[in-house]
Amino acid sequence: MFFHPMDFLIIIAFGLSMWASFRVRGTFNKWSNVPVYSRMTGAEAARRMLDANGLYDVPVEAVPGTLTDHYDPTTRTVRLSEPVYFQSSISAVSVACHEVGHAIQHQVHYPMLVARHKMFPVVNFASGVAPILILAGFFFQQIPWLLGVGIIFFAAAVSFQLVTLPVEFNASSRARDEMVSHGFISNEEERGVAKVLNAAALTYVAAALISVLELLKYLMIFNGRNNDD
Repeated sequence: MFFHPMDFLIIIAFGLSMWASFRVRGTFNKWSNVPVYSRMTGAEAARRMLDANGLYDVPVEAVPGTLTDHYDPTTRTVRLSEPVYFQSSISAVSVACHEVGHAIQHQVHYPMLVARHKMFPVVNFASGVAPILILAGFFFQQIPWLLGVGIIFFAAAVSFQLVTLPVEFNASSRARDEMVSHGFISNEEERGVAKVLNAAALTYVAAALISVLELLKYLMIFNGRNNDD
């Protein structure tokens, strides 16, 4: 292994990722202290948004931890971290409605979410195998196909992250529209909602950027070896 020129960009991207993680926590904590005018908790907002879209059979459950919120498509369940589930704040309602946005995507068969679900089994395998093959490709340069196959598997994992981006942005867009139309927030509170949701989305962007840069690095190394041959 050696230091590649692309590593400069990757280090910068890692810095962006760390900053995004700090920002999402800071933004969440800041707007957790701002009560929402409707006085609804995250759980109440999620339940009302689900019911408004005919998703009466999708439960809302509390889970331990902070920022552990997610939608489980296998059981069709919205799971909210305890601060989001029980609090009545701009952060809580924003995050809760974002997760319901994923449930709505599931209901309407949002194409990018469907693609993401279909990709998951392959990507789950590829993401585990890719690092092993790439590392082996660097150590056993006399077997050039190892690195090439590793890059193919790694590219599959990167494509999954890229597909995740529109899924997350669309869920946030749905959440904001529903929150306003159903009166969960006032027009003045939209600014806070946007900050919470945009901060969360930035973490996905940073992670995807790191993966894309790493993929480009491996491709450059692979092509360089072929040219040397």
